[in-house]
Amino acid sequence: MRKVHINSVKPGEKLARPIHQENGNILLGVGVELSQRFIDRLAGLGIDMLFIDDPLTEGLEPTTAIRDATQKSASDTIYKTMTSLMDQPVIKGRAIAPDLGRNFRKVFGDIMQDLVRREDIMVSLTNIHVADSYLFQHSLNVAILAGIMGLAKGYNRNQLEELGMGALLFDIGMTQVPKEIVMKSGALTDKERLLMEKHTEDGFNLIRVNHDISLLSAHCALQHHERYDGSGYPRKLKGDGIHEYAQIVAIADVYDALTSPRPHRKRHTPSEAIEFLFAAGNTYFNIDLIKLFCKHISIYPVATTVMLSTGQIAVVVRNDQLAVSRPVVRVIREANGSAPAEAYEIDLKNEQNLMITKEL
Repeated sequence: MRKVHINSVKPGEKLARPIHQENGNILLGVGVELSQRFIDRLAGLGIDMLFIDDPLTEGLEPTTAIRDATQKSASDTIYKTMTSLMDQPVIKGRAIAPDLGRNFRKVFGDIMQDLVRREDIMVSLTNIHVADSYLFQHSLNVAILAGIMGLAKGYNRNQLEELGMGALLFDIGMTQVPKEIVMKSGALTDKERLLMEKHTEDGFNLIRVNHDISLLSAHCALQHHERYDGSGYPRKLKGDGIHEYAQIVAIADVYDALTSPRPHRKRHTPSEAIEFLFAAGNTYFNIDLIKLFCKHISIYPVATTVMLSTGQIAVVVRNDQLAVSRPVVRVIREANGSAPAEAYEIDLKNEQNLMITKEL
């Protein structure tokens, strides 16, 4: 299979990975033949990338961060919780989601079981979702990325749970922001921006009254928009004044936001997002945490279609954690536009004069 932009998908091609709805249910399953009507409908739902079957990339299977069953259960829990809160105002001092701790502790426990079973802790996020699922899927992706960071830092079980609960719930305050503001494609007014920024404090208030959730987890909601140089909100904290859990969640939040399609802009590639993070080192984020984060992210995930400096089109076959920008690729089109008689692979670590110029 290979991952391609929806504008490059041709009628008659078949899905190689499913497309999910907001609650994790499958919208279109593996093997569905895509008509032009289907393609147009998916584009209208905000889906810009698809995995398709391709004889030249037969056998390529991107590694998922967590099992499909874990993904489905987590998405369902997040969806039900978030949607139930959207019509409920935050009431200071009262828990309006009394099962929050128990439900999300199980979700993160399942995620961690999947992550610790991996042979490595280098991940890419491969699930395709409709645009309306962004809030729900974003929370799950941030929790996965934060969990990887916690493992890389050698956190103990209690620390991993505190971080993971904070990562799953960090954006829960967004349920209190009017949907028209959340989904607005243009610039926010000053009043709208204030309502948007208030989600950090609303999230903190929603979490902290649940006595079976650590207050440190609640600080992930409160502090995930603070920035290392003091330019963030709501309290303009700086440096080590921002709890490390919140710093980790902030990096995961920005990375996943950049690499997800949004109403106001196209998604960035993983390599572009990582460039942004490095450029923000010790300005927005602690540079040491950025280095650790980027060490465990696939810049060019398996099945990604790329162009080489020779003009050849290739698909990423596997990654090397010691050379993340130089994966093994399989050539599927020569520079002159012809298909090779038989697809062949190139290890870019051994071809220093050959490089990836862009993702397709």
